[in-house]
Amino acid sequence: MSTPCRRRLMRDFKRLQNDPPGGISGAPCSDNIMVWNAVIFGPADTPFEDGTFKLVMNFDENYPNKPPTVRFATKMFHPNVYANGELCLDILQNRWSPTYDVSAILTSIQSLLHDPNPNSPANSEAANLYRDNRKEYTRRVREVVETSWES
Repeated sequence: MSTPCRRRLMRDFKRLQNDPPGGISGAPCSDNIMVWNAVIFGPADTPFEDGTFKLVMNFDENYPNKPPTVRFATKMFHPNVYANGELCLDILQNRWSPTYDVSAILTSIQSLLHDPNPNSPANSEAANLYRDNRKEYTRRVREVVETSWES
């Protein structure tokens, strides 16, 4: 069944294949275009460098008028990521626009790894360490980076 949502997801997938942003990949599940698996490689020169972080994106028929739900499947220690892997990211909530595509969403998440927002914490422990004890924050992030290689 072809719906505006499904046609848009196919366009998003083609765009991601033809012009992939650095350090990002994603594709719909073979049996369900509404569920995508994505990978973000930790950005260079950040504590997340060398990490391989898996995400799951769930779309509903209201996409692109409504954002997908996105969560990390890989364990994550970050000020803007909840314990269950869901993200506190403005473009996935109150700043959503139908102009965003899968590529833009994943690029924004990659940027969030590079530049956390400790003032809007989903993980207050990570936010406090990021602000007050960068060395310990980096050590904890490096632990999840090493864990990311195993999954």
